[in-house]
Amino acid sequence: MENALDMEIAGRIQQKLDELERQEGIRILHCIESGSRAWGFASPDSDYDVRFIYARPEEYYLRLGKTCDHIDYELNDVYDINGWDIQKTLRLLHKSNPTLFEWNNSPVVYRTTAEWQRVSSITSDYFQSPAGIYHYLSMARSNYREYLKGDEVRLKKYFYVIRPILACLWIMHRNSPPPMLFSQLKEAELEKPLVPVVDELLQKKMAAPELGTGRRIGVLNEYIERQLNELEERAAKMEKSLAPGWEELDKIFTEIVKGN
Repeated sequence: MENALDMEIAGRIQQKLDELERQEGIRILHCIESGSRAWGFASPDSDYDVRFIYARPEEYYLRLGKTCDHIDYELNDVYDINGWDIQKTLRLLHKSNPTLFEWNNSPVVYRTTAEWQRVSSITSDYFQSPAGIYHYLSMARSNYREYLKGDEVRLKKYFYVIRPILACLWIMHRNSPPPMLFSQLKEAELEKPLVPVVDELLQKKMAAPELGTGRRIGVLNEYIERQLNELEERAAKMEKSLAPGWEELDKIFTEIVKGN
C-alpha cells in the first residue's frame, strides 16, 4: 500500500510539473525531493518538498526590466513546490550555495535532463568547504537554540540539529558535499555509542504522525553542545580557496537558453 501511494504521489507530481511548464512557459531541467523524505527520516504525514530548476526562452533573459528568478507554485499540507531559474542557479553555484549541492545530490529525482547532467558534472569544482560548514553550523545552532535547550523539547528537532552537525563533520573530513541521506551521514560520522539512541528516536519519528515533545535527551544535548563548540573553532581556522571563473558557467547557461 505504501509503494502504491508513493507511485500515486509521484504521478501527481509529474502532472504538476507538466502544468508548470505549460502555465509558466518554462522547461524544467531538474526536479527532486528535498527535506525529510530525501533525508530518509520522513514521518507518515510529512509533506513533499519538491524543488526544481528551470529555464525560460532566450528572449526572457534579454529584457531590461527586472525579471523573476524563482517560482513558488504550491504550498499546502501535502505539497511544497518551488524552483529556481537556471540563471539564479548558476550564480549560486559560483558562490558554492550549499542548498544547491543538496538538490544535486538528492536520492529522489522526479525529472532530469542532459543539460542538468552537464551542470551536475562540474558542481564539485565550485564546492567551498567553509561555505558549507558555516551553512550547516548556522542551521544546527539555530534549531538547537530554539527547540532543544529547555527541559521539555520538540523531539524531532534533534534530527534537524544532528544532521547538519554530521554534514559539517563530513565536509571537514572529506572536503566534499555531504550526502542527503541521514543514514549515510550517521554511518560515517556519528559517534558509535550514540547510534542506538539516535536509531530509537528515528524509529519513533518515522512511525508517528507527530513525534511531539518530551524530556530532553541529556546524552544528545551533551554531544550537540560539544560538537557545536568544536566545529566553531575549527571553522574559524579554515581558509577559502579561489573559486573557478565564470567561463564554463557562462557557456553552459548560453547553451541552455539558446536551446530552449
